[in-house]
Amino acid sequence: MVRRIDVTGAGGVRLAAWEFADPPKSDQPRASEAPGVLLLHGLMGRASHWASTARWLSERHRAIALDQRGHGQSDKGPEAEYTREAYVEDAEAALDQLGLGPAVLIGHAMGALTGWQLAAKRPDLVRALIICDMRASALGAASQREWEDWFKAWPVPFATLADVRKWFGEDDPWVERRNPSRGEFYAEVMHECPDGWRPVFEPEQMLKSRQTWVYDAHWEELAQVQCPALVVRGLDGELGRAESQEMVRVLPRGQYAEVADAGHLVHYDQPEAWRAAIEPFLDGVLTS
Repeated sequence: MVRRIDVTGAGGVRLAAWEFADPPKSDQPRASEAPGVLLLHGLMGRASHWASTARWLSERHRAIALDQRGHGQSDKGPEAEYTREAYVEDAEAALDQLGLGPAVLIGHAMGALTGWQLAAKRPDLVRALIICDMRASALGAASQREWEDWFKAWPVPFATLADVRKWFGEDDPWVERRNPSRGEFYAEVMHECPDGWRPVFEPEQMLKSRQTWVYDAHWEELAQVQCPALVVRGLDGELGRAESQEMVRVLPRGQYAEVADAGHLVHYDQPEAWRAAIEPFLDGVLTS
């Protein structure tokens, strides 16, 4: 079962939230009684990237994934703000309007940053936090230029979804070795246009979103997160071991988990190991 719920974000932006859940069993708590979970995708992602995670979470939680502004089926108008404040306020509005708080926030990459910024701002709304492969240090101007060049290298439009999967899984110069899960990840964010397959987002808006956080470090906000927090990294991801362990140290109630044979897209690369990494933390949150 997939259910869409419309949410009004900061500045009146229309956001699409999604509940991926099978019909509840008779011994499960009703949705209104189950602990809430809000899943936040990363830059260029969409709520459906969390579908498999949300489905097993729904056995014990009310799990909802949000298409963040500029992504998925949420508003992408050029007039919309793409600031850090806007993304955080959108997540805050989603928790309020969906009645999820105090909730567990699970964020990947940019979505993880949104999660810990919201946890620092509104501790009353956040019960626990999972940070998946997001750095707290500043990435800098060179990183932003690399992304600009990377977007220009995309051979859009793609003739077929198979071409999408092959380019992002094999031919993309950023791919060190064949990675089918990466191809599937990007196929999920394409839609068919008259001339072929193109991304559902505007690359210019993605760069605009990224430039609002890429030049700054975010350690101060991390230190303000008072709830239990789990930092998860793929061993081949973008978050290094030294930085991840420093993030755990800075977090007042930080914990650490790692997933072998996984890159940046941890929950896509190794879904079963991802579940095994975060489930003990969630069990502890439920029983605390």
